[in-house]
Amino acid sequence: MSEQQAQNQVQAQSPELTLDDANHTVIPQVGFGTFQIPPEDTQRAVEEALEIGYRHIDTAAAYYNEQQVGDALRATGMAGKVWVTTKLRNCDQGYDAARVAFDESRRKLGVDVIDMYLIHWPFPAAGFYRETWRALLRLRDEGAIRVPGVSNFLPEHLRAIIEDSGETPAVNQIEVHPRFNQPGVRAFCKAHGIAVEAYSPLGHGKDIASEPVLAAAAAHGVTPGQVVLRWHTQEGRIVIPKSKHAERMRENLAAGSGAAAGAGFDLTPAEIAAIDALDDPHANVSSDPATFTHSQSWADQHVRGNI
Repeated sequence: MSEQQAQNQVQAQSPELTLDDANHTVIPQVGFGTFQIPPEDTQRAVEEALEIGYRHIDTAAAYYNEQQVGDALRATGMAGKVWVTTKLRNCDQGYDAARVAFDESRRKLGVDVIDMYLIHWPFPAAGFYRETWRALLRLRDEGAIRVPGVSNFLPEHLRAIIEDSGETPAVNQIEVHPRFNQPGVRAFCKAHGIAVEAYSPLGHGKDIASEPVLAAAAAHGVTPGQVVLRWHTQEGRIVIPKSKHAERMRENLAAGSGAAAGAGFDLTPAEIAAIDALDDPHANVSSDPATFTHSQSWADQHVRGNI
């Protein structure tokens, strides 16, 4: 089989998930994340991801690489043909400010409609996330957003926007990996028909070096990282792994569909339960949404080493 045939096979096997929104929107379940990919590397990385078969690209205004994601979409002719997610910075929250920021993101990405637009953090200290959510709903009603959603929202933040607007987000993008899998937040989302999208899906080294993950990798003849990604997709989560290396991109995409071991692999219920049991409520690698107060301005992100 040629490399191009292999790539096409992976693309054909890329799984999809149907959201519980009014339109039953279908989203590619395995996306390509761009957090902390420097702008100078982003266009190349996204072009390679698209060539390999990814049809879902995740970025954010606070990553400061939306322009380069848009450049890749334009260079490959894929603008408007693949799923694109971006996110609203904390310093742009508020009804009017959110609409202005949205237009800027849309311009940089070079698309008429953004497939999914997320409030990046609830930023409760500012108190604007309810009106910001109403702005996203308005943009959806105007046809500018297919799916408005949220990121890093805890149950109390989700309850607040649902009660305020009468509408439930279809997606909540949160930190989920074996050692920090947030069962309480996930249970709330499941009960309300909210799909969970996992960022930092592989966690850090301790996740993929854990005994249940290593045992499953040996049993199925795959890498520990592929076990973790399959754990996510079998449990129904959207995942956005990141890599700047083409071979790892290909492995990640194949793992999400279970295609990583030739004819494919599924984890057993016992293997999934053992990975679930690794959860440690203190093993987060990101911030606490209840107290996160960074503005996500360029200076703030630069100082914190995110860009």
